[in-house]
Amino acid sequence: MEKEFKNLIKSEFPFLGNSKLLLAVSGGVDSVVLARLCHDARLEFSIAHCNFNLRGEESDEDERFVVDLADALEVEVFTESFDTKKYAEEHKISVQMAARDLRYEWFDELSKSLYFDYILSAHHANDNIETFLINLIRGTGPEGLTGIKANNNNVIRPLLNFTRKEIENFARERKYQWREDSSNASDKYMRNKIRHHIIPVMEEINPNLLESFGNTQQHLRESLDLVEDYISLLYPKVVEKNEFGYSLDIEFLKKVPNPKQILYQLLKSFGFTEWNDVYNLLEAQSGKVVYSDSHRLIKDRHKLLLTERKEKSTRNEYHLKEGEDFMMFPLGTLYIGKVSKMAKVTRNCIYVPKSKLSFPLVIRKWKKGDYFYPFGMKGKKKLSSFFKDEKFSLPEKENTWLLLSGEEIVWVMNHRADDRFAVEKKDTDIYKIYIT
Repeated sequence: MEKEFKNLIKSEFPFLGNSKLLLAVSGGVDSVVLARLCHDARLEFSIAHCNFNLRGEESDEDERFVVDLADALEVEVFTESFDTKKYAEEHKISVQMAARDLRYEWFDELSKSLYFDYILSAHHANDNIETFLINLIRGTGPEGLTGIKANNNNVIRPLLNFTRKEIENFARERKYQWREDSSNASDKYMRNKIRHHIIPVMEEINPNLLESFGNTQQHLRESLDLVEDYISLLYPKVVEKNEFGYSLDIEFLKKVPNPKQILYQLLKSFGFTEWNDVYNLLEAQSGKVVYSDSHRLIKDRHKLLLTERKEKSTRNEYHLKEGEDFMMFPLGTLYIGKVSKMAKVTRNCIYVPKSKLSFPLVIRKWKKGDYFYPFGMKGKKKLSSFFKDEKFSLPEKENTWLLLSGEEIVWVMNHRADDRFAVEKKDTDIYKIYIT
């Protein structure tokens, strides 16, 4: 196994030979073997151990064992203690998920602060099939069936080609010491139930299960590569970036084969889970919204609009005093200054007579019931009707700000000025107001 490991490093991970590595070592047989193999391969590494405080004195003994192992290998060791159960309760997740999150958050902090190039973990072939079955049971997209990645950003798993049995036999041959986690014998966790009861039956049916499984996953990965190539070709025809996020062309999506799968591939990284609801947006009424924890997808006539979910600002009103020449607010920076003559009025620039302004000017979000006198039109109009006529999307409505003099709207900012504040021939004192 030592020779195979060294050959694997040379062929698959040659960059590890010139890198500063952080090894995740629990004290179990897989991580002990990984540490020993890295030491024999003369890789530069330090050890990191997490004490999750889930097994009382046994957890503390694991920590002492890892510290002694690091001492024997003459490498630096880092340890961290976590209140895992409390973290799980606070974040409403399982203890196993809490341990995973805490582990990788800490590894990431160590990597950034101490300049480690890569994190190495001791996942092996059995972990891979267990993860596959867990995802299959819970329900997953095709990516969840492709298994654990050997190289995932800065996390490297060089033992994925080896089975648990191979690792244990190697450790016994070398008379290595390791720690047995008593919780591994319990069927409390899904992974252990799969390990103890499901996989043995599968291996009884097919003694070459792990090899067959590896081949199947390779086929899945190759199929996904084809899907990704197809999506990359479709992307510029479907997706367009805008000031609020992205828009997806509904008519185009309806014409392609399997639009539901296309939507999944395009939007999977944005946290959506209710894919039937996402797909149904194609035929839904305008204004219908589907949410993920971080984003929302809005049906808007011929587009699906993808925007981030942002916490509403507690401040929705700003005041510009006379003499102040600019004001920063969420839409940008508003500038105001006197000019001797007018230039062209644009989307983000208007001209207003000083005589018609009453300071301080107010900048605020629009509210239900607001109305103004659109420039170039006779009579007043509710903003809600203006939005409808101008075909505003929901994000555009939400990001509409008004400039007011007293209670009167001077400008629907970046859209339309109010006719009551138009410059007349007799006006000589004029303000230029614009937004960047």
